[in-house]
Amino acid sequence: MKNWLLIAGGAVLVLVGALWALQGLGYVGGSFMSGAKEWFVIGLVAVIAGLALAVPALRRQLRSSRP
Repeated sequence: MKNWLLIAGGAVLVLVGALWALQGLGYVGGSFMSGAKEWFVIGLVAVIAGLALAVPALRRQLRSSRP
């Protein structure tokens, strides 16, 4: 059960981080974050953190579900 929580949390963090990064680069408008380079960096860090959470948990989940 813990693995699924880590996978889901990591996936959410990756998606939110990607949105922040795209806003920071100016591809997504309509926010104070649009075009602000620091939000690109924050988003990139969030994506990396999300992957660091999700990938090991996904590997453990797949390893434990093998027959």
